[in-house]
Amino acid sequence: MKTNLPTLPSPTYPHTIENGLGEKLTFLRLQPEPDGDRLLVENTVTPNQGPPMHTHWLQDECLTVVQGLMAYQLLGQPAQYAGPGETVLFRRGTPHRFWNAGDDLLRCQGWIKPAHTIVFFLSAVFDAQVKSGQHRPEQFDAAYLMTRYAREYDMTDIPSFVKRVVIPATYRVGRLLGKYRKFAGAPAPVRE
Repeated sequence: MKTNLPTLPSPTYPHTIENGLGEKLTFLRLQPEPDGDRLLVENTVTPNQGPPMHTHWLQDECLTVVQGLMAYQLLGQPAQYAGPGETVLFRRGTPHRFWNAGDDLLRCQGWIKPAHTIVFFLSAVFDAQVKSGQHRPEQFDAAYLMTRYAREYDMTDIPSFVKRVVIPATYRVGRLLGKYRKFAGAPAPVRE
């Protein structure tokens, strides 16, 4: 089906996103490498904030603390901590979360590899959080993203019933209501 809707522009770097809840992420640049582009990033997180437990199925994520105290956790394990100069690597397929465990701003530098759709995905998630004003993204946008990119990303804290029944139903209703026109030109999901 051909549409006259504009396609989403590719980001120029640096590209900064904020979720309105204390997280700011700057995609600095893509570094081409033979086995997939490395996306260099920098983030800041206010105290007690950070992303929920999630999984990148196809990407490794590495963060080095520049300032502050980062707490991080792998699914089923106790929280661990990293301070300035310490590096944490989250391997692809490993459910993880991190947050600012200190009283001051947490600032990290790092990378995500291979980049794939991460810039679009996280930009859309942050926009949906801004729209809802909560950590939980606006429901129709979340349903679109979790359906289209299910092979790339997972939100571990979402109950399986919601993933199997509620999200697909919300996605179908969103399609019927024309909620996803704004995503025309979204990058195709990665098929590995």
